[in-house]
Amino acid sequence: MSNTIVAGGEVRTRPVRFLADVEVHALEAELRAGVRGEVRFDAGSRAMYTTDSAIFRRVPIGVVLPRDADDVAEAVAICRRFGAPILGRGGGTSISGNSCNVAVVLDMSRFMNQILEVDPDRRIARVQPGVICDQLRDAAEKYHLTFAPDPSTHNHCCIGGMVGNNSCGIHSVMGGRTVDNIHELEVLTYDGLRMRVGPTPEEELSRIIAAGGRRGEIYARLLMIRNKYAELIRQRYPDIPRRCSGYCLDELLPEKGFHVARALVGSESTCVLVLEATCRLIQSPPERLLMIAGFPDIATAGDHVSMILEHGPTGLEGIDEFLVEALKAKARDLEAMPLLPAGRGWLYVEFGGETREEAIDKANRLSARLRSDSDVLETRLYEDPKEAEAVWKIRHEGLALTRVPGYGDFWPGWEDGAVHPNLVGSYIRDLRRLIASFGYTGSLFAHIRSRWPNSWSRRPRATRRRDCAARPWCTPTAITRPS
Repeated sequence: MSNTIVAGGEVRTRPVRFLADVEVHALEAELRAGVRGEVRFDAGSRAMYTTDSAIFRRVPIGVVLPRDADDVAEAVAICRRFGAPILGRGGGTSISGNSCNVAVVLDMSRFMNQILEVDPDRRIARVQPGVICDQLRDAAEKYHLTFAPDPSTHNHCCIGGMVGNNSCGIHSVMGGRTVDNIHELEVLTYDGLRMRVGPTPEEELSRIIAAGGRRGEIYARLLMIRNKYAELIRQRYPDIPRRCSGYCLDELLPEKGFHVARALVGSESTCVLVLEATCRLIQSPPERLLMIAGFPDIATAGDHVSMILEHGPTGLEGIDEFLVEALKAKARDLEAMPLLPAGRGWLYVEFGGETREEAIDKANRLSARLRSDSDVLETRLYEDPKEAEAVWKIRHEGLALTRVPGYGDFWPGWEDGAVHPNLVGSYIRDLRRLIASFGYTGSLFAHIRSRWPNSWSRRPRATRRRDCAARPWCTPTAITRPS
């Protein structure tokens, strides 16, 4: 993040300073005097915030746990005076190192964790950035609504972090990415401007720019970017639902309503800090049913993704044989093993309905179609909620389960590949050949999501192992060299 200077109508930026140039002790003293929340510059706290769930390690300058939005503004103002970089952080669940850096880390999860409003009529919820995903989803379920994106860390990841990362999840197939589910944001820039941003009709855009000031200058520059690059964005931004790399400049296009809030989703504190998010809620099917299909391998399972999406599931996940072998090696959840259908690659397919019968009927239709395919070894429906919970646990514990004694180290690292649903199987085969050519092995599992029938998202998870490991699909992959 850079320090912005406005002089004579000209906007210039001055890079923030390196740690060696920041007067750390003076910075700490001013933060303690000016911030009502907690300020932690001790070695232990800095060590705790050195990483998230990724393989990266970056020791922060210090950590601030702000009490509220005003506290955030005061902390940023102090950091700005010292030229200190800043970074927002939620639950620390990123597997790409998104929430660790040599900066003053502002942890929003400690105090800024309140749901401010749930409006079932408008189907929105206003939340502070430290609200946990499941906290919001539980509140919305009282009105038979839900917040669609739910990463595998949904019981401890924060909405602010999901906005920063543009997260997906099991039910993104039903409601889209985080960017698709943000209506408005209250944000703070490094130079201290606090504003609400959202969709901007052309008349309102003209008024904001004409009013001038820092806000007007920001909107004018965003408009300049849009006008200059609109055709390139339309032509070259990939039309895939799991695109989360880079900035969401397509959200500034006229056909997207110049949606500044959504353009900021995925920007990871490089443009603003999120002080509040207004989230879109969607209908939550009152009845849900899980079906699992077993295949000879995960690539063959990938060959069937496009066909399964045609049946309109509310959730779609994939796992490979290594995850199940890891469970067995740890003697974990052994009672769930017989519940899985035969195979060495599995697709978890969830169907929703207004009634139990509707969900069962959808699952049976897909099951019958799959059973007629010689590549499908077996399908199973889980009408008993306890059995469904047991097999879901296998998938939810995936990342931790790759740490198996005697197997060597496993590290998440290969993440967020996005593949057309027709190409998933061939992509997995190509990726595994590539990994094997370097002497690595890996495990694959994923959220599979496509609001549009022409894409599928996968997050591979690479892992390290003596003979090496990696994982492709729609969750992360960690890869390490064999010893």
